[in-house]
Amino acid sequence: MEKKGKIKQSLRNSFIDGVFCSAFIGFTEQYITPFAVALKASTEQIGMLTAFPNLVASLIQLKSADVTEHLKSRMRIITIFVFFHAMMFLPIALIPLIFKADRVFWLIIFVTMAACFNAFPGPAWTSLMSDHIPRRSRGRYFGWRNRLLGVITISCAFLAGFILNVFGKDKLSGFMVILGLAFAARFTSWHFLKKMYEPPIKVTREHYFTFWDFVSKVRESNFARFVFYVASISFAVNLSGPFFAVYMLRDLNLSYATYTVVAISPTIATLLTMGIWGRHADVVGNMKIIRLTSFFVPVVPVLWLFGHNIAYLVIIQVFAGFVWAGYNLSVFNFVYDAVTPEKRTRCVSYLNVVNGTSICAGALLGGFLAVNLPPLFGYKLLALFTLSGLLRAIFALSILPHVKEVRRVERIKSLDLFFSVMRIRPIEVEGEKDI
Repeated sequence: MEKKGKIKQSLRNSFIDGVFCSAFIGFTEQYITPFAVALKASTEQIGMLTAFPNLVASLIQLKSADVTEHLKSRMRIITIFVFFHAMMFLPIALIPLIFKADRVFWLIIFVTMAACFNAFPGPAWTSLMSDHIPRRSRGRYFGWRNRLLGVITISCAFLAGFILNVFGKDKLSGFMVILGLAFAARFTSWHFLKKMYEPPIKVTREHYFTFWDFVSKVRESNFARFVFYVASISFAVNLSGPFFAVYMLRDLNLSYATYTVVAISPTIATLLTMGIWGRHADVVGNMKIIRLTSFFVPVVPVLWLFGHNIAYLVIIQVFAGFVWAGYNLSVFNFVYDAVTPEKRTRCVSYLNVVNGTSICAGALLGGFLAVNLPPLFGYKLLALFTLSGLLRAIFALSILPHVKEVRRVERIKSLDLFFSVMRIRPIEVEGEKDI
């Protein structure tokens, strides 16, 4: 089979892998923290549950590129580590049966191990997909892909919420069921993932650079500045991010059904708007999208101060999903644009090291501040949300202006881009239809 045919078949297998991986995400992403709450985790332990997996997973990626280059195969790294990632969800699901004491401790240990197995092949997968998708259509492709796979994630998330409600007071059994389904979904995704085709890539000594080489070039390297901006936003976001579930389940005392509706609302918004963001990013560039969404990112946590009516929470969550859809898609695609294929695995590894360390620091500090900040409108967590929004604004204003677009794109004002994304006044691009 010629290379083009192999890539087409590989993308088909990748999509099926994505379907089952999205099911896995639906069963886990919004439910690991509630599982910890059900296991009687403290606020500090909730912070650790986000901090430690991200820290350890990011640090091991210092060697991800080295191991990939040594084995001369991205697929070998991907298939080995994804298999072990799937297997880790068996002990996670069985924690209520296996352990009578220190359950939260073991949850943190197993989730940290799972995060390591999942993170290590990440740069290799990113590099592999960049070889499959032409540069000019990455925004559209990943917007389309993420939109369809988002349907699977949302459906499984709602199914998980339904299962928890069916089990009622026996909530630990409900969590065991949904985490068991997560294991089955991830194992199936691994089965299709290992069928992907790997185009040959030659990495020579001239493409090698250490992590400290990378860090030392932050003043002169546009990509390094981009990495530290993303990491700073991740720090500010995770100062509050792990605690929204705690706020809803403990402080507002929402039922699992209501929690599911509120927690999944951003995913639905992301699903509906990802394609729009992707089409615009292909034309106006990823940095333009990042600049626009970074204007709204600081607003998201502050909106939680103004009410806890369920309808209001759903509205602000939908707004958050709209904003993060554009930001995350453009950050992901900027990496493809900014580095050469030979350096991509190493650059993604180093990005994940810096970003993961920032997530860890934010979550740990957030866990400390969550119990030590003075209450705002009766809730300490609302003070934490406000601080998170303030830091996001400071980082966006101080670092983002120093990051530049790396490819030739159409020039457009941010306000015109916003109107176009909102379908109020589509922009016209030479040689393109209105978008």
